[in-house]
Amino acid sequence: MILLSSIINTFETEFLDRYQDSILPSHRKALATMKVCRTSSSPQMLAQCSECDSQVYVPHSCGHRHCPHCQNHESQQWLERQLNKQLPAEYFLLTFTLPVELRSLAWLNQRQLYALMIQCVWETVRTFSQNDKQLQGIPGAIAVLHTHSRRLDFHPHVHLVMPAAAIDGDRKLWRTKGSKKGKRKNPSGYLFNHKALAKVFRAKMLDTIIQTGLELPTKYPETWVVDVKSVGTGQKALVYLGRYLYKGVIQEKDIIACENGQVTFRYRDSKSKRIEYRTVSGARFLWLILQHVLPKGFRRARNFGFLHPNSKRLIALLQYLLGFDPNRALAWVKIRPQLTCRCCGAVMNIVCTQIPPVLPAPTT
Repeated sequence: MILLSSIINTFETEFLDRYQDSILPSHRKALATMKVCRTSSSPQMLAQCSECDSQVYVPHSCGHRHCPHCQNHESQQWLERQLNKQLPAEYFLLTFTLPVELRSLAWLNQRQLYALMIQCVWETVRTFSQNDKQLQGIPGAIAVLHTHSRRLDFHPHVHLVMPAAAIDGDRKLWRTKGSKKGKRKNPSGYLFNHKALAKVFRAKMLDTIIQTGLELPTKYPETWVVDVKSVGTGQKALVYLGRYLYKGVIQEKDIIACENGQVTFRYRDSKSKRIEYRTVSGARFLWLILQHVLPKGFRRARNFGFLHPNSKRLIALLQYLLGFDPNRALAWVKIRPQLTCRCCGAVMNIVCTQIPPVLPAPTT
């Protein structure tokens, strides 16, 4: 497996020279942090065996949310929180894509445009749920912003996982879309019309951009793209979104080669579902990675409606009344692996952290 830190060490100088006019402070910080992740240059922690006297120094991970090495436990915790909120309803994955004509505007105003996208997506589905004859209420949704395509190009879009259900706060009613007593009340796999969603999302985005004081490009398409598909219980969709939530846009196992100044990585094409390969220069590869580093403090994932963190009691009540056990869904969650002793195989305990690295003595 080729480590991202080794690629950074090899091509950092060339990257900084080539992209010095495009690099943001957040990019430089991410580059410097991931460069030393779990290397001899990073701080160390001391682990001691719980059974024998063996000790070992282990390099710290950098903890950066865009590092493919780090945040695996945080991803699992996020997934566990979402699965704990599951309800007995058909789930859907909706994808709202920003057209290419507006991507330059998004790049120059990332914090504002990304937040506007997420908010407009939620307002769109909330409007549809309130106007839907079967739902007539406030829905619940999990929104996750992605800025990359599978080829790692800049491609801002928002994924929304939501059950076909809503709460009528005035009448205290819980409504779902689905078949009833053998009569098909709702065709399986249908939530809202994707073309209608795209029209409303487009109108809300353009209006909000203008109200914010940003200048729209001279031309932008009349037709935008929104995809809607059924994902059953929603578990696999949440696992997919959690995979890229904290650990960057590529896994190191997908970096196939690094030679002759070029890097080759693999990805699965969204249309053909086949594994494809892309080869770019080392500096270009680092740019493909770093351009997706989010502004400091920006939350990529947000919960809305009855799936908001403030609705824990409501979710627990619904699960009880509907006879749903969320523990069955938690089989997707992996237990955090423990550090084991190489001598006896027992669990090792961390006894000291943030030990400065031992740097080699300078040569004279």
